[in-house]
Amino acid sequence: MHKKVLAVLALSVTAYAPSYAEDDQTAPIDEQVIVYGVRLQQAETEVGSSVSILTADEIEAMGVDYALDAVAAMPGVTINQNGAFGGAATVRIRGAGSEQTLVIIDGVVSNDPTSPGGGFDFARLDPANIERIEVLKGPQSTLWGTDAIGGVVNIVTKRPDDEFQGSAFAQAGSFNSLRGGAEVSAAGDIFEYRLSATRTSTDGISRADEANGNIEDDSFESTTLGASIAARFLNEATIRLSLLWIDAESEFDSFSFGDQGNVADGDELSATEELTGNLIFNIPLLDGRFNNSLLIAYRDIDRNSFSAGAASFSSKGDRISYRYQADVAANDKNRFAFGVEHEDNKSNGEKNSIDGLFALYELQPVDTLTLTAGLRRDDHEVFGGETTARFAAAYNPNHYVTLRASWGEGFKAPTLFQTTFFCCGAIGPNAELKPETSEAADIGITLRTGDGRGEIGLSYFDQDTSNLITFSFGIGGYENIAEARSKGVELSASYDFLDWLSVSLDYANIDAEDATGAPLVRVPEHTGDVRVYINPEGNLSGNLLLRYNGEEQDPNGVVPSWTRVDLAGQYALTETVELYSRIENVFDRDYQQVIGYGTPGRSAYVGARLRF
Repeated sequence: MHKKVLAVLALSVTAYAPSYAEDDQTAPIDEQVIVYGVRLQQAETEVGSSVSILTADEIEAMGVDYALDAVAAMPGVTINQNGAFGGAATVRIRGAGSEQTLVIIDGVVSNDPTSPGGGFDFARLDPANIERIEVLKGPQSTLWGTDAIGGVVNIVTKRPDDEFQGSAFAQAGSFNSLRGGAEVSAAGDIFEYRLSATRTSTDGISRADEANGNIEDDSFESTTLGASIAARFLNEATIRLSLLWIDAESEFDSFSFGDQGNVADGDELSATEELTGNLIFNIPLLDGRFNNSLLIAYRDIDRNSFSAGAASFSSKGDRISYRYQADVAANDKNRFAFGVEHEDNKSNGEKNSIDGLFALYELQPVDTLTLTAGLRRDDHEVFGGETTARFAAAYNPNHYVTLRASWGEGFKAPTLFQTTFFCCGAIGPNAELKPETSEAADIGITLRTGDGRGEIGLSYFDQDTSNLITFSFGIGGYENIAEARSKGVELSASYDFLDWLSVSLDYANIDAEDATGAPLVRVPEHTGDVRVYINPEGNLSGNLLLRYNGEEQDPNGVVPSWTRVDLAGQYALTETVELYSRIENVFDRDYQQVIGYGTPGRSAYVGARLRF
């Protein structure tokens, strides 16, 4: 049914397109919005895959303290967190598992090499350093290799854009929460730099839901330091070094069989230290038509857990990556990119490596049509070779319409933990494990109003995933036994009703099932949000966010649907000083994201920001 509706809509718009051609064409598509996660750095209107983007200004207007809450506002994205304030936080794209979401920070693959499934924990990621977040949906292994089965969250940190500037902020609020930070940056003809620091601490709430009699608060504190320095040479060649360091401590509750979610008050603590860094050499040749980029990336994570003050668990791992990419603009209609990658992974004394070769081609036979194709070959030290392909098309018949379509493949190699862990009488790990694989297609349309004030987008997707890796007590290890299929529709719309009043809507319907027809865990069928932004003449601005999460299956039962309303506001005292505030869960709703784990009730925060 979804396919028929979308096909009819697409045909109708294509048929209607010529009438627009007679109108004024001065309301241009925003072709300055560049998508970096597709490797060829295409304009958003040229990307055939579905992509959602949040900028630093939008994140700041939302008033969130954690990047997780910003990502959650994107259509087709669902989140789960084991209690607020530092609880393990996962992101799923279009029903794919959280470990099938590849997270990239400034070109560095940042998934955790030490975790069983190799996912990324969003709990400690502070938004203050982030310039933009891109969510590229569907399998993207042709672009980024292993782990990109469900999609990619590409995070670009801030860079200097002025001779010298800086800012500082401080805030306080509920649960004895304190947060503050500062940054300075400068950009010149030859050198540029940016330094930043943020600090968060809170007494928090009980991880195990207080409604179940758990009264002990679980605190969270984190420190984030960021640094970037770059230098330019002859012919616009550049060298850039970027570092992001996070140090966090989070209290959590204990396993308690029989309690809701098998969790209850306990004296547990997790201490985590993360370092992400890269060194990039960029050498343009032939007047910029042949660009060469060499990246050396490092990702390190060190985690220690304590129970009643005594060490109980520790893990340490790192990933070192080397990537060369060449971009060739043959002429105005043809662009190429090709490259080679090598990655070394280590986790608790175990290690493996993977090599990759990729090639991408973009053809613009006419100004209104962009065709993209890609092919990649990965050679894993343990699991051998895997070939993936990708095709995408974007058609802009006029300034008011964009049609998109894409098809792609993904794969995920078993993690170091999955290939080495065994128990329950097994004599060794399962030597027959194979990579997970996926195949997906989507089609979409975006319509823009003639007055330039609004747009509406609709996408349909269908994805199949095979050889899912699942732990089995029967064999005492991991095996490939599961299959999954997810399909659905994503809708997004926005309109500027007045110069100072904007309303946006995002909705996703995801039908995600395993091979038996059972719903996939932690994938709600319906999710959506409504956002109202006001910016009247004067110094006041505000943001209202209504978020809905439908009923979803949990390993321990069913999580009921929930709705939450958040308010944020800013008031500029002067050109350099701003006051801001935020109220979360305005109507004090009781809800859970994961069975047994609590969420904050109504809470408020106030702060001040100085820019110089």
